Amino acid sequence: MSSISDTAVEMTQFVLPEHAGAPGQIHGGRMMEWITTAGTIAASRVAHGTVALGAMDDIDFLHPVLVGEIAILRAQVEYVGRSSLEVGVRVSSENPVTGQRAVTLSSHLVYVSVDEEGKPRPVPQKIVPAGAGEESLVAAAIARREERLARFARKAEKLKEASDEPEDFRWQFESARVVRLHEVLFREFMFAGKLLFDIDEVAAILGVRYTRGFVMTACLDAMDFYSPVRARELLIFKAGLNHVGTTSMEIGVKVLAEVPRTGEVRHTCTAYLTFVHLGLDRTPRPIPPFTPESSGEKRRWEAAMVRREARIARVKRLKASLQNEGESSA
Repeated sequence: MSSISDTAVEMTQFVLPEHAGAPGQIHGGRMMEWITTAGTIAASRVAHGTVALGAMDDIDFLHPVLVGEIAILRAQVEYVGRSSLEVGVRVSSENPVTGQRAVTLSSHLVYVSVDEEGKPRPVPQKIVPAGAGEESLVAAAIARREERLARFARKAEKLKEASDEPEDFRWQFESARVVRLHEVLFREFMFAGKLLFDIDEVAAILGVRYTRGFVMTACLDAMDFYSPVRARELLIFKAGLNHVGTTSMEIGVKVLAEVPRTGEVRHTCTAYLTFVHLGLDRTPRPIPPFTPESSGEKRRWEAAMVRREARIARVKRLKASLQNEGESSA
């Protein structure tokens, strides 16, 4: 049996120009891909085999990682259930000149240990917390698990209610592509980090078209993965503008997977991303106003307002927690 610290994985990556999205800073989807990579390494080691990403908690970018800086990702397994594992990932940026570090974001990912057919299998290794600090991490993970189960049930009901509603977005973007073999990590299953990169890219394209400028990923709300995606399947991305604020906007992305041989279409996941409109100097810029008109636009606008209030409160709590950590370590 291992303690939480025994499962820790650290990835270190220079942010190169090829990793950039908005001018001089990392592409949000690239960071999500790195987060998933670190989390998958930690989870697969404990599961001793294949793991599939089942859920991801909120990701809030407290500040960007700039080109030329170093991104440091630390992942550790904080809870093990029968066939599921929760992995906490914290990302810090480091200035290579000064050595100064700053926490960029924290998130938690849930993986499911699966067999060759993609069905859940027991995790052979358990976690035994070492000391009060790790015991508190386990307790927090158990609380998050209960929140996720309730969230999943609420989302499933809402998706059922909204399945027959017309998608009457005035501002929308749709794309599709084939899952290629080099995007597979375990057997025939697509690596979830590649999917997250695509989701961010599709949403950003719509954001750029609306603002006619640069956009930076600020938040990805908690999301659940309903179905794994396999090699050679078709991915269909449907992005729509949900809400526009002064300098930020929310864009929703629905992802479908299609089996070419049969035409079967599955709902894979739905994501809500917040982007900030930036100028060339990387400072926020006003966004052209948007007024919802149709019943569908009004419904999505109201739902986005609720999520926006939750984000503001969440980021305040996160910043306060990090400040307390800094004061405790001083």
